[in-house]
Amino acid sequence: MEPNKDKQESSDSEEGTKGKMTLTLALVTLISAFGSSFQYGYNVSVINSPAPYMQDFYNQTYTDRYGVFMDKNLQTLLWSLTVSMYPLGGFFGSLMVGPLVNNCGRKGTLLINNLFSIAAAILMGTSEIAKTFEVIIISRVIMGIYAGLASNVVPMFLGEMAPKNLRGAIGVVPQLFITIGILIAQILGLHSILGNAEDWPVMLGLTGIPSVIQLLTLPFFPESPRYLLIQKGNEEQARQALQRLRGWDDVDDEIEEMRLEDQSEKEEGQMSVLTLCTFRGLRWQLISIIVMMMGQQLSGVNAVFYYADRIFLSAGVETNNVQYVTVSIGAINVVMTCLAVFIVESLGRRILLLAGFGLCCGSCAVLTLALNLQNTVSWMSYLSIVCVILYIIGHAIGASPIPFVMITEMFLQSSRPAAFMVGGSVHWLCNFAVGLLFLYMEAGLGAYCFLIFCAICLVTMVYIFFVVPETKNKTFMEINKIMAKRNKVEIQTEKEELMDIHTIQAGQAEKKEISNSDL
Repeated sequence: MEPNKDKQESSDSEEGTKGKMTLTLALVTLISAFGSSFQYGYNVSVINSPAPYMQDFYNQTYTDRYGVFMDKNLQTLLWSLTVSMYPLGGFFGSLMVGPLVNNCGRKGTLLINNLFSIAAAILMGTSEIAKTFEVIIISRVIMGIYAGLASNVVPMFLGEMAPKNLRGAIGVVPQLFITIGILIAQILGLHSILGNAEDWPVMLGLTGIPSVIQLLTLPFFPESPRYLLIQKGNEEQARQALQRLRGWDDVDDEIEEMRLEDQSEKEEGQMSVLTLCTFRGLRWQLISIIVMMMGQQLSGVNAVFYYADRIFLSAGVETNNVQYVTVSIGAINVVMTCLAVFIVESLGRRILLLAGFGLCCGSCAVLTLALNLQNTVSWMSYLSIVCVILYIIGHAIGASPIPFVMITEMFLQSSRPAAFMVGGSVHWLCNFAVGLLFLYMEAGLGAYCFLIFCAICLVTMVYIFFVVPETKNKTFMEINKIMAKRNKVEIQTEKEELMDIHTIQAGQAEKKEISNSDL
């Protein structure tokens, strides 16, 4: 047993060194998140503040062309398209994830994706000069495709590069930059900055700048080592990439873990979405990501953001001050997501998911009560603002960032791209549905519509409590083994036995080498 003990001790000491945040890993995380995830958030809220001026531009352009004012119904339709084409484009972008990441790599896909953003930024920035509102709608689709790819590829790319003890924290960074993007768009959208009749095209065009920065800097950083070894079969490049990311030369343990994952998946090959949906060994993983993604979007987060102004106006905040309150909410979102980066590795994924959805559930229930009673009880309007803030906190610490981390962790290399395609598609379709249906729900149900979001949060929380395991500080193979028991597949146990045999043999060989050198 001594060789195993020695090997375990050396492995533990190596693991402690490997788990550090190196400069290369920090830079590639920041460049990926700023160049891609930031723009997802920026474009979620970029059209909120300048909406009246953009609608005036639509009307003026139509009048100049046809000599008559635009029909009110047509104007409503065109604006609805401007808002909803973004999540619809995100859905199409999600469908492109698998083919692109398998053929071009994770880093290659991010670089190609920048072309969508830069093209859309130029089109939107010049739309007023060109006197065409159709270009804005088309650009929103293009930006949606960009965001659909970015929202899936960045967590995958970073999750595959991070050491297991930092994987959660690094996995939350893309969501942090999404919230920073939302906040920057809210600040630039203030009437005194760019949210006015003259400057709104500049605000739309600024989205291309992070893409240009990423296009110039990301090529100098390594590709995902897992992609290089498992999918491209290039161990030397994978080793070099790992050495740069970890900041030292001894990366044998991680290379070995990747080899074991590769061997265990040889018979499966790269999974398509159809194979993933029918494969019994990944049934509960698939159900879990669908439930978490539906819960994330159908919990009403975009309804709260899209219509925050209305909630504050009805809560008695003066019209001139609403924009500043909205910026404050965006700042709280950033701060709480930043907190999630630091606590996800100590508290774990499950606690944050349960606490996040629990806060959202309670906030929606009390918000319904507060909005219904604010005309009769004076302080209820302040309670509704508190509920919105608590809701944002709940979403920021758990419901928003953790599901994407879980997709990376619950699937192995062969099924991960297909899993992100499914999770991403559910994410964007639900986003599209909420944006489309919330106005009708609000018209029909009034404040009671938040009870639907409350019920969705409760169901998601119950599912997570009973089904979703804790994944912090575990290798992808260890997580796969936990889920294999739930899926009632025995094959993983046999592979673990092979791993144990391999470890014993390695330990014996190591002891033999030591004794030979002593002689």
